[in-house]
Parts: sequence; C-alpha cells; structure tokens
Amino acid sequence: MLNTLSSMKMFYKELFLQILFIFSFITLGSQTKSNYNFVVKEASYTRLCSTKSILTVNGKFPGPTLKVYKGDTIYVDVYNKGKHNITLHWHGVKQPKNPWSDGPEYITQCPIQPGRRFRQKLIFSTEEGTLWWHAHSDWSRATVHGAIHIYPRKNYTYPFPEPYGHIPIIFGEWWKSDVNDVYREFVESGGPPNISDAITINGQPGDLYPCSKSETFTLSVEQGRTYLLRVVNAAMNLILFFSISKHNLTVVGADAMYTRPMTKDYILHITRTINGSRVQYRGSYTQPLTPPLPYLPNFTDTQAAFDFFRSMRSLPEKCPFKVPKDISQHILTTVSVNTFPCLNGQSCGGPNGSSLAASMSNISFQKPTYNILEAYYYHIKGVFKKGFPNFPPHIFDFTGDNLPLTLNTPRRVTKVKVFEHNTTVELVFQNTNLITGLDHPMHLHGFSFHVVGYGFGNFNKSKDPVNYNLYDPPLMNTVMVPVNGWAAIRFRATNPGVWFLHCHLERHLTWGMNTVFIVKNGKSLYAKLPPPPQDMPPC
Repeated sequence: MLNTLSSMKMFYKELFLQILFIFSFITLGSQTKSNYNFVVKEASYTRLCSTKSILTVNGKFPGPTLKVYKGDTIYVDVYNKGKHNITLHWHGVKQPKNPWSDGPEYITQCPIQPGRRFRQKLIFSTEEGTLWWHAHSDWSRATVHGAIHIYPRKNYTYPFPEPYGHIPIIFGEWWKSDVNDVYREFVESGGPPNISDAITINGQPGDLYPCSKSETFTLSVEQGRTYLLRVVNAAMNLILFFSISKHNLTVVGADAMYTRPMTKDYILHITRTINGSRVQYRGSYTQPLTPPLPYLPNFTDTQAAFDFFRSMRSLPEKCPFKVPKDISQHILTTVSVNTFPCLNGQSCGGPNGSSLAASMSNISFQKPTYNILEAYYYHIKGVFKKGFPNFPPHIFDFTGDNLPLTLNTPRRVTKVKVFEHNTTVELVFQNTNLITGLDHPMHLHGFSFHVVGYGFGNFNKSKDPVNYNLYDPPLMNTVMVPVNGWAAIRFRATNPGVWFLHCHLERHLTWGMNTVFIVKNGKSLYAKLPPPPQDMPPC
C-alpha cells in the first residue's frame, strides 16, 4: 500500500493516466462496522470479450472494503460457498497475540472447507492508512482480495491537510483461463506460469485491451483540490510503476504507517502492456487533441526503483516503535531461484528440463498437511522442524556470474526459526544470481519492521552497517530485495505466535521461497498466546 496526495493544479484540463493498467473509482464511505459477512462464492464476470466464473467475496471483484478506525477490533464471518478450500489473510494487520486469524493455509490454520464457516477476529493496533486482505491458499487471491481503510482514531486528524477526496486503487491481473487451471498447469509443468492476459485496476482492464474501452474509467476531479490515493498492489507476479501525466505524486504513507512527504513523478508499488485511463476536470474548457502521456521508468530500471525506496523516511514522532540498536540475533538469509531434477525421468519446463524452485538459505519450504500453529501450541510432533539457519550453508559470490551448478539444488523441508520473546532481530536478505537474478518483495506476517539499509552486490557485515539509517527508516511489512543486492531490516520479536515470511510474488511462494518465525511467550500474562477459537477449521 502507498498513500499518495495528488496535487490537481496543472494547466491541462483533461489528461490520460498512462500506466500499465487502468483504474476505476470506488465511492468512499466514512461508515465503519464491527462485523462483516464474507460469503466466498462463484460469480460470472466478463472481461476481454469473454465470460468466465471466478471466485469472489459477496459476488464482488475486487471484494468489499473493510473500514475501521485505528485500534479497532472487528470480526469477519467467512462462509465458504465455493467449490474449493479457502483461507483469508489480512495483509499488514499485525494481529497482536492473535495468529489464529492470520490466515495462511497450513501455517496458522487448516483451510475453510466448502460449506464451512470461520469467524475471524481482526485486532488493529498501530496501523493507520491503507492495507488489504486476500486469499492465502493456492492462487485464489487473483480474484479474492479487497482493501482495508484504517482511519485515524476518532477526534484525531491526518498528519497532512485533510484531502478533498479518497480514491482507492487496486492493481490486479486477469487471465482469460480459469486461474485454478493456470495454477495447476504451472505446478505440473515445472516451468514458469502463463503470463496474465491483462493488468487491471479495480477489476477493469484498460482501454487498449479488446472489448474494454467502454469500461475505461474517467475520474472527475476539481482543479486545485487535493486527493488521497489509497493504492494496493494485488497483482500476482508483478512489481509496478505508477504515474499520472503532468502531475506529481506526494507519498505520505506506506504499509499503514506514515512517512515524510516525498514528491515524485512516479511511485513504485511492490510491465508489460501500456494502458490508459482518463482524469477529467469539471467545468468548461477546450480538450487537448492528444492527451499527454506520463513519464515512467523502464520496468527493468532497478536503479529508479531503489532511488524511490531509498528516499522513503518515517515520521519519528508518529512511529510506534523505536529502531532496535542492540541486536541479539543476526540473520543473513539468501533468497534464490533454484531447480530440482524433474521427477520420473520426464522433462520439465525449467532450464535443461529441470523443475523450477525457490529457497531461503538453500531451503525450499515444504508446506505441511497440518497447520504449524496448532502443532506448535499443542506440541504435535512431525509437522515441522526447528533450526532455520542464521547463515546460509554455502558461502559464495552470491551475485557473481557462472556460479557452480551444484548450488542450484536446495533442500526441501519444513524448517522454522524460533525466537525467544523480546529478541531484537537484524535480518539481511541477500539476493543471489542462481538461475536468474530477480527482485523479491519479502513479506513478514505479524510485524512491522524498520528497513535500515539497501545495497547492491554482496552484503559486507563490516562495512555496510555503517551506512544504515537508524534515525528515521521507513516502517514496513514488505521489503523489496534488489536484484543482485541486499536489504536489511530490524524488529523486536514481541508478538507471540507463528508468523509466515515469504516472497509475495506468487510463483516464488509456490516454489518455496518461504519460512516461518515462531515467537515464544513472554513472562507476563499479556505476552502469552491465548488458546485457539472453538470454530478453528479442521484439517
């Protein structure tokens, strides 16, 4: 999520929003509720000249928006009327002492089976801004997702002038085929998944796609007004640049935490086909014959991406957590694309007939068939193994070329990292050039963390920490690890429970670029994990 203020004071009265997709406006209501009903069910939708059945919540795509105040606790009653198992995750909601409702399949719960219900409790704490919710089972989140708007506490204000209007924007991807078929073919082939047929904003492709021009959204604005864009990247496998022609965007928050205002002509939201949407000013004026196009960096421009990230700063006066200075646990983990030999002597879709995989510290996470949280709470053996390493097992030139082929194959195991309560953690993600170098948006459930440093090449533990930002680093729940580079985060492990850590590119999650952090109970009653709710879905 990135909250942005768009200053609508430019000469052009009507312009194209030239990005990789198209957005439509969702009317923002101020009413909040403490109980929501989510019915997961199939619904027919027509896009790109064809109609298909997709999985939705309440028949909506994107799904309903949750609207809460900072510090609220709400309940979402989930009823699965679909054909397949489902889980729902509340992305970025830290859920203090409440991993039972966090949602990742076989990590904190077994899936909600067709015909069953689960009442999920959402505890909001320090979050304020925009987050989102999505399915966390197989690839259901392609169509099962929606926004979460977290307003300041009653009688409190934003740390910036009150915006005239709120514009939620949800990026997504659309396949003409059934997403379940796309997922199944992807897993069975051992190769990369089929590329989506369109980029969407609020469920709609842009006007350059077939049968889509009539759905091209026109956002009506008033000159001189300021609008708050609530932006969510729900795309499955894409990192996106976003820009509005002849306008600057002022970033004021990320991951439901405020940042120092930062004005840019584009933002990066952790391409492909160019699309357009129309931003139209109210009133009488002469429309330009050719609407101007915005500036966007090339989608492979890593330097532009990290110039953006490096510029982000938190508001120390608004930050709920201090940056840990005395670190009790140092971890360096590699994040890699790997391969396994294709099974049964067949030829798969990876390099040289192999099957593509992914790993952290040379461990490709194997999803269990029973959920780790209940296994941990009830001391059930055989579900997971402790001992995720503090350092990778093989030290090599991580970002070098022509690396030995023996490094390509990881171990496949369900291994977790256990922390004592209140441990101060520094975690460095080191990208590697195994198979191919790619950016990785690494997301940690249950926490916000300080992003204290980025760099290119191999992390140097003697030199690089000298350049950390320990004064006002941004507080995030997802960090972008640059291709052939590294990213460093810090946090204090005070949230007891089981928490998933994974790459948010869906293909890499499926391949195994994941692990689990377990935080033990603290000494006080308020630092102990409560028992599970009575309606936890059975395995």
